[in-house]
Amino acid sequence: MSGLRVDRPGLSTTVQDRGRAGHQRYGVPVSGALDPLALRLANALVGNAPCTAALEILALGPTLTVEADSVRLALVGSEVGLKIDGTDIPAGRSATASRGARIAIGGFTDAASCILAIEGGFALVPCMGSLSTYARGGFGGFEGRALKAGDLLPLARAAATPGPERRAPPIDYGRGPIRVVLGPQETWFEPASIDRFFAEPYMITAEADRMGMRLEGAKLDHARGFNIVSDGIAHGHIQVPGTGQPIVLLADRQTVGGYPKIGAVIGADLPRLGRMRPGDTIRFVRIEVAAAEAARRSQEAAFATLLKAIGPVIVVPTTEQLLRTNLIDGVVSA
Repeated sequence: MSGLRVDRPGLSTTVQDRGRAGHQRYGVPVSGALDPLALRLANALVGNAPCTAALEILALGPTLTVEADSVRLALVGSEVGLKIDGTDIPAGRSATASRGARIAIGGFTDAASCILAIEGGFALVPCMGSLSTYARGGFGGFEGRALKAGDLLPLARAAATPGPERRAPPIDYGRGPIRVVLGPQETWFEPASIDRFFAEPYMITAEADRMGMRLEGAKLDHARGFNIVSDGIAHGHIQVPGTGQPIVLLADRQTVGGYPKIGAVIGADLPRLGRMRPGDTIRFVRIEVAAAEAARRSQEAAFATLLKAIGPVIVVPTTEQLLRTNLIDGVVSA
């Protein structure tokens, strides 16, 4: 069987695709990649369909050994890149590794998550239509859990497709405050609390994980208590429990919740939010639904332009490589 052997698993490395849609009414979370833009771009670089399952890596990457004839891979989402047998491969480009090669991804501080895509993806059985790992429930991905040392991830392809490597410009995630649409329970908060929420900075705490991002900052006061009849939870909803400290719900969020929600992060800002790390400072700004929809359309247009800019990797030999190479093709007598 062709596969990738896990020598060191990193901090938290899981198989993720776009998520397990259509099952929330049964209490099944969606899961999926925290940064879906990185997932789509990494897959494009290795020639996969946009939603093909890849490895999501949090903070500290794994070390893998190739147990296949060859694999084409691409890392997107971190500026650090990876190493193949000690050779640096920048992020945002594909590379091919041969049997026995060692792939190493170290720690990175520029983002909370990155994506490693493999040409052809993984030979794993989908669970409810998805390969996304939901570790709390123990299903999906590879045995329903994060990778550990000794695992052999089965590959769908035994060898990489011949052809040039490809590179892409970096993704523009945007800057400035995270945009929020107010509601659906904004009337459960004192008006002054809503003003504070948009005026004051919050810090992402160490309790942040794939389920939710706990924040610390200005306390939000409830006007009508903090228990509601449980209703549906969307990606990016911002719950406020009795502590008055907001929780932004992410990919592994629960399907329903009983705390009032002051607002929801707009879809265009979710990839950037999913890349933020504990200790980062976050600010919010209010926008209306029409502006949120326009922002998402603009993001999709920009991403389509980025995909069109993908091109072949042009290798420029170093001076050392030139000196090791015989560049004389022949000798002509005078």
